[in-house]
Amino acid sequence: MTDWQGKRYWLVGASEGLGAALAAKLSAAGAEVILSARNEERLAQVAASLPGRSRIVPVDVSDTESVTAAAEHVGEIDGMVYLAGVYWPMPSTEWNAEQAEAMADINFTGAIRVLGQVVPQMVARDAGHIVITGSLSGFRGLPGAMGYAASKAGTMALAESLRADLWRTGVRVQLANPGFIKTRLTDKNTFKMPFLMTPEQAAQEMFELMCDEGAFARHFPRLFSYVFRLSRFLPNWAYYRLFA
Repeated sequence: MTDWQGKRYWLVGASEGLGAALAAKLSAAGAEVILSARNEERLAQVAASLPGRSRIVPVDVSDTESVTAAAEHVGEIDGMVYLAGVYWPMPSTEWNAEQAEAMADINFTGAIRVLGQVVPQMVARDAGHIVITGSLSGFRGLPGAMGYAASKAGTMALAESLRADLWRTGVRVQLANPGFIKTRLTDKNTFKMPFLMTPEQAAQEMFELMCDEGAFARHFPRLFSYVFRLSRFLPNWAYYRLFA
């Protein structure tokens, strides 16, 4: 179990939803949390609601200069959680280039930008904790998820590569793959979302993962995750008949 007292965690994408809920969990456990996102006003509201020490550092993960400046302002940390993400439902027949590029840039390349500031410092100290938020949608291509599923698949592969390189070091890498969470992003969906979680329920799953020092990944809700995890073993003809 992780001892959170006195630890400093940088949460990127913490202005609402899962990020804000996880900040509350970590703060209650005794960690100092540094909250980052683009919306400074909303970050201040989240910080004011936390029981423990916190501060805000606005950042735009789509801008390398903004990420570099934020990382310098944040300073040395014990852990970083990447939660930033954008989403629009998008079938390939209704391609929106601007939205597709934004999903790739925020969800995946944004993680690369932040990790580029965090990983070298942790490797140099041989200590640190990196948590990356993937998605159940990243296990295999899904209809209507052009942009989002691909960006999350990349994010998940990124976490797996980091784990492969760093698992014998003092830098711990973890991957959280949630299903549907009730947020302003999923409010865009017009279909029924099975096993829809509240941000607080998802944050509890993520917090439990972070407390388990021997675990690499958690996929949740567990029962729903089997649909996506087992789909990887279906032959293409069966998969596309079922999912396309």
